Parts: sequence; C-alpha cells; structure tokens
Amino acid sequence: MNNYRLSFRWASLVIAILLVTVSCKEKKKVAPPPQEITVVNVVQKDVPLYEKFVGQVYGFADIPIRARVKGFLTGIHFREGFPVKKGQLLYTIDPEEYKAKVATQKSHLAEAETELAKAESDLNRIKPLAEMNAVSQSDLDAAQAGYDAAKSYVNAMKSNLEFAQINLGYCWIKSPINGTIGKTQARVGEFVGQSPNPVILNTVSTTDSVRVEFFLTEADYLMFARNVNSRGEVETDKSSDNQSARSVSLILADGSKFKYNGKLRFINREVDPQTGSLLVESVFPNPDNLLKPGQYAKVVVKVEDKKNALLIPSRCISELQGQYSVYIVNDSSAIESRQIKVGERVGDLQIVSEGLKPHEKVVIDALQKVKPGLTVKPVITEFKSQSTPQD
Repeated sequence: MNNYRLSFRWASLVIAILLVTVSCKEKKKVAPPPQEITVVNVVQKDVPLYEKFVGQVYGFADIPIRARVKGFLTGIHFREGFPVKKGQLLYTIDPEEYKAKVATQKSHLAEAETELAKAESDLNRIKPLAEMNAVSQSDLDAAQAGYDAAKSYVNAMKSNLEFAQINLGYCWIKSPINGTIGKTQARVGEFVGQSPNPVILNTVSTTDSVRVEFFLTEADYLMFARNVNSRGEVETDKSSDNQSARSVSLILADGSKFKYNGKLRFINREVDPQTGSLLVESVFPNPDNLLKPGQYAKVVVKVEDKKNALLIPSRCISELQGQYSVYIVNDSSAIESRQIKVGERVGDLQIVSEGLKPHEKVVIDALQKVKPGLTVKPVITEFKSQSTPQD
C-alpha cells in the first residue's frame, strides 16, 4: 500500500512538472513580435511656394468696331467668328446723306474761291492806283482786308469739305488689325451709330497671344513684393524686364494645365480703394487658339522660395479643434505623439514649421492602429508625391 502511494506521488509530481513546462512553452508562443509600421522620414529641402489667382482671358488686342457716323446699316461683309485682315471691309452704312454733304461743301468751296478771285482782282486793281495816290489808303486797306477774309473763307470751306469727306469715308467700316471677329451687334437695316442703337458693332481680337488679368490682395502683394526685393529684383521696373522674367502658369476650367507658360507683363500703379486689390496682367502664347477672350482660369504664380523647409505627407497629420499632431517612432522604437505647427501646403505634402526635426520617422498609414508607448518595428518607405508644387 505504501509503495502504491509513493508511486502515485511520483507520478503526480512528474505530471505537474510536465504541465508547467508545456504552459511555459505555450506562453512563449503566444507573445507576438513587434508590429511592423510603415513610416516616412521628415524631408528637409528648398520648396517653391505658389499662389493661385482667378484670372480672366482677353485678346492681346481687343479692338471694338464702332459706327462713327449714324445711319442705316446696308451691308455686312464678313463671317462671324472667322479671321479678318487689316483693311478688310466689315460694314457699310448708307452713304447718300454724307455724299450730299460733300457735294454741298464743294459748292460752298466753289463760291468761296469765286469770292477770293474777285477780292484778289480788286486788290490788284487798287494797288497801282494807291501808289499814284489815285485812291485813298483806306480803300487799299479795305481791298486788302477783303482779300484776306476771302482767302480765310476758302481755307474754312476746304476744311469743311475735308470733314465731310472724312465722314463719308466712315460709311465703309474696315478692320483696323488682323484678328478674329466676333458676333455682330447689328443687322442689315438697323439704324446704328447713335445711342440707344448700337454704336459698338463688333470686336476684333488677336489671340495668337492672350492677356490674362488677375488681382492680388494687399497682403499677397506685400508678400510678393518683399520676396522680389529680397532677391534684388524691382517689382515695378518701368522696362518690365524683371517682371517678364517671372514665369506663370495657367490651370484651365477642366483642371488641366495649359501647356504654355506665360510672363508677368505689368503690375498696376495703384491699389483699387474700393476692393483693396491690385491689378496684375500676364501674357501667354496661344498658337493653338485654345484660349478665348472671356474665359476664366487659375493663374499660378511663384511667390516665395522656402529655404530648408521640413516636409511630410499631408495624410500623416491628424487635426482636432485646430490642433495638429503626428505619430513618430522614437529611437527606442516606441510610438510617440507629437504636437506640430503646420505651414503652407505643397500639393499632397505639408510644410511643418514647428515640432519635427529632419529625418525623424513619422507614421503614415497606420494611424488607427498605433497609440503612444506601443513598441513597433518601423518600416521606412519613400513617399512619392502625386502632385506638383503648383497644385
């Protein structure tokens, strides 16, 4: 009986040891390795900063076609929306009234010339008589005054005739430039040239180059001007050479980028006191005639070069009530929450002004899986931006 009890105790001891051993092995198997977390390094580099402004497109030259005399429109000699040549006939206004005025002025000129001839004859007749004292000096003076008056009257009639001929010429309205003409504002048979009837009949535009006008706020202008001056440029140089050297780009209404870059042409001399804005004009080449007057587009202008900026992907950042934070992996491979201050956004990247140092590891894709103090295995990846600084 004692031997049986001893054997039972030894068996129980062996089983207990085995159970402890197995339990320890199971605990070792359950302990997971540190979680792999994707991180990116904080990048430090110089970054160009761009601002976008809403601009409107104009032809490089937009010349209104005006009716300079009043009358009934008798002819339209172009196709709307098509190119026209300088000097090409566009409109005809009924010229009969102005032909009659020319004829009237010719008649008046003929009368004045007849009077001049008579006055000259009288003067030539009186001069020798005055030399012989056959007539008084007052008669000679009167004859001379008559001649001078007749001569002045002839000159006046010539001017009147020339004016009438000029007005007659305005009945044939021609294109002042090579360009593309728009939709006519009057049709054949309409009375034109006097308000409320059409005075501006059409517009001819040159669009091989276009002007794009936009407005800077006072704050934007001051930032722009200070940055220009810091590089030794002159923002209001009369020659416009420095302004023209500054390249600008254009984003169209469908979100696409216009393939040609433009140049700043001029900055207006004054801020509009009504709007607090400053007019800026840029010029873009338009050989394909893609841009049309009246279009709206976004003008992208480089306003600053940010030196040694710290950049991280925008999606690394969490925002709560105006406070920004990121998760970083410290030197002990532990997660740490870090409050930061953000600067300008550059496409899908964000400039960080405070809170981070170059080459620190920032969590990018597992913000919901980590918490402060968690030990992780950082996996460094290179973030490839899908945007450009102008975006």
